[in-house]
Order: sequence, then structure tokens, then C-alpha cells
Amino acid sequence: MPGFKTLIAEALAEQRLFTPVAEFGRKHSAGQESSNHYRDLIPLSQPEPGEQYAFSVDLDACSGCKACVSACHSLNGLDDEETWREVGLLFGSTADGPVLQTITTACHHCLDPACQLGCPVQAYHKDEVTGIVHHLDDQCIGCQYCIFKCPYDVPKYSPARGIVRKCDMCHQRLAAGEAPACVQACPTHAIRITKVTRAEVNARSTNPLVPGAADSGYTRPTTRYLRETPLPADLETPPERSFTPEPVHTPLVAMLTLTQWSLGCFLILLAQTLGMSGSSPGSTELAQLLRYLTALGLVTVVAGLAASVLHLGRPLHAWKAFLGFRTSWLSREILVFGAYGFASLVWGLWLFLGHRSGLSQPFDEIGLGVLGVLGAAAVYCSIMVYVDTRRAFWRWWQTFPKFAGTALLLGLSSGFVFGNRSPLIAVALALVAAAKLAFEAGFLFSQAGGSGWGPDKRSASVMIRSCRRTLSWRFVCGALGGVIIPLLALASPLPISLKVAGFALCFSGELLERSLFFSAVTPDRMPGIGPRG
Repeated sequence: MPGFKTLIAEALAEQRLFTPVAEFGRKHSAGQESSNHYRDLIPLSQPEPGEQYAFSVDLDACSGCKACVSACHSLNGLDDEETWREVGLLFGSTADGPVLQTITTACHHCLDPACQLGCPVQAYHKDEVTGIVHHLDDQCIGCQYCIFKCPYDVPKYSPARGIVRKCDMCHQRLAAGEAPACVQACPTHAIRITKVTRAEVNARSTNPLVPGAADSGYTRPTTRYLRETPLPADLETPPERSFTPEPVHTPLVAMLTLTQWSLGCFLILLAQTLGMSGSSPGSTELAQLLRYLTALGLVTVVAGLAASVLHLGRPLHAWKAFLGFRTSWLSREILVFGAYGFASLVWGLWLFLGHRSGLSQPFDEIGLGVLGVLGAAAVYCSIMVYVDTRRAFWRWWQTFPKFAGTALLLGLSSGFVFGNRSPLIAVALALVAAAKLAFEAGFLFSQAGGSGWGPDKRSASVMIRSCRRTLSWRFVCGALGGVIIPLLALASPLPISLKVAGFALCFSGELLERSLFFSAVTPDRMPGIGPRG
């Protein structure tokens, strides 16, 4: 029986056991020409007009060994938990037997990259010659919105640097005629760099890259996945990779809740003003309500904007957020909230430093109206920031009722604490709170008995399974503070301490609801790829 070294030598001679590195070493040892530097794995010329570079993956050759992952990590000097290329697993069955398919994936360098369109500071650039989508590290502010926008979960956040980074196809190696790290390291030559035309990509955009991937018509990814026989359409991702909660993003939870509370204060104040100023324009009650709710509206919007800065990896560079106004809803949100915060500050200074005692001039009502319009526009931008990600749990019909409901609920709860003893505000508060809780419960019940494992079912399962304590406390706080305590006020006047306790419960319930908004979302990512660690 031949020895191990003999088997290896025979395998190498017959090219049955090789990697690009081993092939290079074999040719070098044999004295053969080795100056091409793996050019058989990359195009020998730059793309022509209408073409660009793209990854080509032979799924029949991919063994899932993750040599590409290790090479990418090592060559690019990534952080311990940072990966630009990942390998996932899809499983299923056909009439011929079980099917297991490994999927290696990195940035697809799309024709219409969502990361570029969503970035508020224009930190992405698509090269006109090569088509490679570059991330400009110096421009990035670490807002991570590109992570929300990308349907393939490509950009990765680096906490150590406070910025997002991603695969750039090792463009410096390509420019020198060498293959990218993943291409060079693959032991079966499953990954190559090819040239594709826009027409070819557009023709393929009617189908997802692999079964279960996002709609290719959204970003028009350029990667080609090749297989001798088509993959079954019903392949699945291992369940443990589908029901893990996403990060909560606490600064965004605080920012959204506080800014919507601010809008609610000014809307309720405007409604009270329009309802009371005609009969008693100089009433002490209205003047007191004006001061309290104005102070709350100003403090909450300032606190909300300050909390949002804590989400940024590089907050000192946040001033660049206006650059993406034409394409990014996040850029628009930042600018409109800046205008709303400035208008709130001007209103507060005019009210308190001007020693106003009541609403006696049309300018006062106009000022509150302007604040209401600016605040509503800012909250609308917040809604669109998440709707524009195309994540199922953040669709318009899901996000708008939650954000608008939070503004109304916290505004009414503030009015309930500081306003008059009219039963109208207590009834309105109870109705809004009950409607919001019913809406959230309706989503859970509608998905509990559904068939399949679509995005909505997975979001409901995350809340019921992994986040059940948060979910339970959200309904307890919302019901006690928003429904029961206001209804008790209809029977007899309540002490201010109980009203404040009711508001604290309402506010806590909204914070818990907003944390579920982030943790229960089912992000789009390449099928088979697990959640972020």
C-alpha cells in the first residue's frame, strides 16, 4: 500500500488535490512560469463600458470549509468578531433525497446599492470602471443605517473603530493582477471574479440569487451562483438561525420615544388651546398647561436628539448628515428634527423669557401650529427611515400606528397629569391606549395560528419565545397606565401621585414596545447565514 506522501504526490500530479496556493507552489517547485499570480481566477482586462466585476460562485464545488472566510479575515486585518465573507447552510429534501447546500457570500456589488442610497453622509462610492462598491471609512459616522438597508446583511459595524466596513473585492489586489483573498484561498476554485454586463444582471434580477434571498430587483446584485441542477425553491435556513432577537439599539429606542412624546405634548397643547382660548383666552389653567407642556416638549426633543447621538460611532462627524438629503430618509430625518428642535427652543425661550401669561395673540396659536407641522414632518421621516428598509415588520401599516400612537398616547398622558379635570382627556387616553394594545395583540394572534415561517411569523415568534418577559411587561404597563388609571379618574378625582404613576407606566410601556420594534424585526440576509453575534 503506497505511503501518505506518495498519495499526496499522485493527487497533486493528477490535480485532484489542490488549492490556488498549492497550485502556485507546485508550479514554482517544478520551475514553471508563475508570474501570473492566479490570473486564471480573475479577468485579464478591465471591464468595458457597460460591464463590471462580479463574484461567480460554483455551488457544486463549494464544500463549506470556510477557507475563504479565514483568508478574508486575515488579509484584511478584521476584528475578532468581524466578517466580510460568510458561509451559510440551506437544507431541504426532494424526491431524490435530502439536500444540503453551503452558500458562500460577501458583498454583491449591486448595480443599485441600497447602502449607498441610504447613507446620510455619502460614505459609499460605486466605481464607474470596475463597479466595485467602496466604503469610505473616513466619511462614515457609524450610524449603521446601511446595515438596515442592505437586504443581504453585508455591511458590518466595527465597535473598535466606530464605523461600518465591508468587502471591497480586494480591489488593490485586483489592480495589481492578483486574485482577492477569498478567491485565492478557496481549495476547490468555487469562487472566481468575472465580468458581467448590466443587461445580464437586469435579466437575472427577476429571480433571487438563491432560494429565500431578497428580491433581486431591489438592488440588482451582480454575484452569480452556478449549479448543475437548480436548487429546490423550498430550501430552509436552520431554525436556530431564524428566531434570534436582533440588537435593541437602546439610543434609538430612547430617541424615537422621546421625540414622539415631544410632538404629542405640542399637539395636545394646540388642541387644548384651540378648544379653550376662545372662551377664556387668559385663563390661569391654560397658561399653566402651556408652560408645563411646552417645557416637556422642549426637554423631550432635546433629550431625544441627544440620545440619538449616542448611537453614532463617530458623533463629532454628524454635521455631515445633510450630504445624503436627496436619497436618504435618515438624512432627511436628521435635518427636519434639527429644524423642529430649533423651533421648539425658540418657542420655549419666547414663552419663558418673554414672561407670557397666556395665549392672547394669534402669533401664539400660529407658533404652536408650526411646531405641530414640523414635529409631524419629523416623525413622518422617522417612519420612512424604517419603512424604506423593506423589512416586513417595519412596513408602513405596522410602523405608522406605533409611532403615531406613541405621540398621541404620551401627549394625552401628559395632558392627563397637568391638564384640567375634564373626563374627555381621560377617555381619549384610555381609548388610544386600548387601541394601540389591541393593534399589537392582533398582530401576535394573527400570526400565532398561521402556517409557514414567513417574516411576520418569525417576528411574532421572537416576541413570544425569546422576548416574552419584555412583551408581558409591555402589556401590563400599557394596560395599567393607559387604560385602568384613566378610567379610575372618571369615578373620582385622583391624586397627582397616582396620575404621575400612570404616566410612568405609559412611558415604560412605550419604551418596551419600541425595544420590541427593534429586537423582533426579521432582517433580510442571505439564506442560511446566522444572526450577528
